[in-house]
Amino acid sequence: MTSVDINWQNGSMETNPIPVVTVQTSPFDDQRPGTNGLRRKTAVFEGKKNYLQNYIQSVLSSIDLRDRQGCTMVVGSDGRYFSRAATEIIVQMAAANGIGRLVIGHNGLLSTPAVSCIIRKIKAIGGIILTASHNPGGPGGDFGVKFNVANGGPSPDTVMEKIAQVSRTLEEYAICPDLRIDLGRLGRHDFDLENKFKPFRVEIVDSVEVYLNLLRTIFDFSSIKSLLTGPEQLKIRIDAMNGVMGPYVRRILCDELGAPANSAVNCVPMEDFGGRPPEPNLTYAASLVNAMKGGDFGFGAAFDADGDRYMILGENGFFVNPSDSLAIMAANLSCIPYFRQMGVKGFARSMATSTAIDRVAKALKVALYETPTGWRFFGNLMDSGRCSVCGEESFGTSSNHIREKDGLWSVLVWLSIMAARKQGVEMIVKDHWAKLGRNYFCRLFDYDGVDPRVAFYLMRDLEAVITDKAFPSQKFAVGSNVYCVERADNFEYIDPVDGTVARNQGLRIVFTDASRLVFRLSGSGGRAGATVRIYAESYEKDPERQNRETQAVLGPLIAIALKISDIHERTGHRGPSVIT
Repeated sequence: MTSVDINWQNGSMETNPIPVVTVQTSPFDDQRPGTNGLRRKTAVFEGKKNYLQNYIQSVLSSIDLRDRQGCTMVVGSDGRYFSRAATEIIVQMAAANGIGRLVIGHNGLLSTPAVSCIIRKIKAIGGIILTASHNPGGPGGDFGVKFNVANGGPSPDTVMEKIAQVSRTLEEYAICPDLRIDLGRLGRHDFDLENKFKPFRVEIVDSVEVYLNLLRTIFDFSSIKSLLTGPEQLKIRIDAMNGVMGPYVRRILCDELGAPANSAVNCVPMEDFGGRPPEPNLTYAASLVNAMKGGDFGFGAAFDADGDRYMILGENGFFVNPSDSLAIMAANLSCIPYFRQMGVKGFARSMATSTAIDRVAKALKVALYETPTGWRFFGNLMDSGRCSVCGEESFGTSSNHIREKDGLWSVLVWLSIMAARKQGVEMIVKDHWAKLGRNYFCRLFDYDGVDPRVAFYLMRDLEAVITDKAFPSQKFAVGSNVYCVERADNFEYIDPVDGTVARNQGLRIVFTDASRLVFRLSGSGGRAGATVRIYAESYEKDPERQNRETQAVLGPLIAIALKISDIHERTGHRGPSVIT
């Protein structure tokens, strides 16, 4: 492989051709991928006969046969339990289905941003990522399979529909059960199959190198290294949460950029992520929060299992809301060589994300796109040159350097801003608020495990209430606060590139003071029942009123949300499963 700068160790060709076997199977009725692929309890993938094989066959069969024959695909995982066994099955099935070459991370590990990077670098037809993102791992946890397409981004709706159609009628799958691969052995391995004129090739690559080379072209590494090693050394603490990011943090932040080795914690990938959900928030990254509160560190960050989400903390545990983080990055892109060279073409955010970045876009006079939740919606904007930076409220931010969320890229943006401005995290955030105002924002409530029928009717009835002609004239009084409805709708997105329409993307209520409420059903999957999410936002321009507690500011909006949705009575929940 000449397109990636790696020295291969040539594996020997197998002497006896490996047989290709066709196995009879029956379809499953629950294999339509959601927002982030197919997520289920690990026991479903591991315990249901042919469940994984059916889905992998559906993914492979969704690729036109002419495109599939001899093509290259990328495979990686976040290291969670069942990943190695699943990777072996994918290799065996890819070979039997005519894939010519697989590029796999060392020991099966590749972060989601690295998979996107490699797909684009080697012009692969796509990639399979074994991850359930921030969901728990281990035998009792969750497992997931994502399929990213040729631009490096998640499957668009058309591809997911093809996969679903195949899965509903699948009667057989093809596999080479005798094919074995050592994921720990770097280099090229060729296999001779019974029915192939050309050998099937597997290349086990360094998990970090290609992605690191891309980052070197984006950032001023010498500036960041000076920040982390110079006389005014910034002490950092980075928590990889025992996911895939451990090797990336050690290699890039420590070895390359000079942060002391003890700056990085929980860097050994574990199948159960050390027994905690690998979710970078104030609850599950509590050990990082406590370490930051001690005042010894000026910058802290945590990553989720597959490295596409992140959390930023400042000195003394100052928390940066992910919507604020996106806006602050967008406002300071001139600190990054990549954007000084390429320019800034536009910003995008998911509808549920706060409107803080909208104010940056207006100040910089660049376009702002509001999309449904799901990273795939950003892909068209970036491919068409409309968007440079995008993000979601769930700790996901990235740019057009790849087509996925990128946690480490986000951390390096923050370190670049700190190096250029010579300010700490809290000062940077408060300066931003003083200039453009503060958007108090929270994904307040996640109601997990709701009966799907109850969730459907709750959303249907709430839509009927907010789309009634009389609703926009309503006023809600909570204590001394009065909120006047300006408009309300069920969000619909028309893609400005190809004109495709995405309907029923979430209910939103906008008040005359720019406050917002958003209700949506989550499509992430993996957990029993449906998840109803409620978001609230309130804008404050007065600097004297920008240091209040978020929950206190949003309290009246919460009360309105609970009243008009009747969610506790309808779901039987006394309160939310998660507050973030």
